Amino acid sequence: MSTITKDGVSSPAPAKAAPAKPRRGLRGSPTLNFWLFTGPFLIGLAVFVYAPILWSLWLSFFEARFTVTPDKFVGFENYVVMLTDEDFVGSLGTFTVFAAIIVPLTWATSLGLALLVNRLRFMRAFFRSVFFLPTAVSYVAASLIWKMSIFNGVRFGLMNTFLGVFGIDNTAWLASPDPPWYWLVIVTVRLWLQAGFYMILFIAALQNIPQEMYEAAAIDGAKPGWQTFWHITLPQLRATSTAVILLLLVAAYQAFDEFFNLLAKTTWGRPPLMELYYKALGDSQDYGAGSAGALILTVLICLVTLLQGKIMGFGRGEESK
Repeated sequence: MSTITKDGVSSPAPAKAAPAKPRRGLRGSPTLNFWLFTGPFLIGLAVFVYAPILWSLWLSFFEARFTVTPDKFVGFENYVVMLTDEDFVGSLGTFTVFAAIIVPLTWATSLGLALLVNRLRFMRAFFRSVFFLPTAVSYVAASLIWKMSIFNGVRFGLMNTFLGVFGIDNTAWLASPDPPWYWLVIVTVRLWLQAGFYMILFIAALQNIPQEMYEAAAIDGAKPGWQTFWHITLPQLRATSTAVILLLLVAAYQAFDEFFNLLAKTTWGRPPLMELYYKALGDSQDYGAGSAGALILTVLICLVTLLQGKIMGFGRGEESK
């Protein structure tokens, strides 16, 4: 076909564009791209996570001393040994109490920091970065700073110097379990290390709360402050609070680094992972009993997690009520 211009001259019509051909090769195969990106991760997950878990489960039913390839089947004997071990059972009870202390304390601290930082009108990014910065610090490095500088137990230690101003004598923070001052050291270092991370989660949740809810509450006569926080802010943070408490519970039972560096030469105050470490890699090197203890600890974490989920709800926010 041709078209006639204003000058009366006919010209050919522009040709239609040819339909785009489907891509071929790597970019044209979504399935292949998926496996190329996720394949290495899945292989690493299978080799370094799931395979050791299955191997540990298999070892727990065998007598495995100084070897990871045993041949003597003992059934549930290793589980009986660990459940009758006073040190291991005591560590489970002690750290249930520890979790009951550190979890609400970290939750309240991180939420309080999030509320303060979120209300700032200037330098918000600066304070958010300052509080989040300890998250990047190694647990080992922080534990050594707490042990050698802040709570070192000598006269010129930072904490003893501060208490000396009020006439309080020097305190050996990590010397003995009676009184258990070592808990103050452990709780403060863990609180300092992890509060900033959960603060970021709460800030993200606070920024997702519609401002119209606060405006409507103000019109209805709600007073700003505690009343608004209790009836609007806190219910809207239910899903985030559930996730935070879940992560804190798991982290509490998996505590190892700070305890190993602060209480390495003691026989008290050990978390379950330290007991399993000395059981499997100590003088006896009983991998069977150590594997059984690891599975017992896993079951305990699952039970505590399910209980927490029953009380608060897994991922259930205010909108699902």
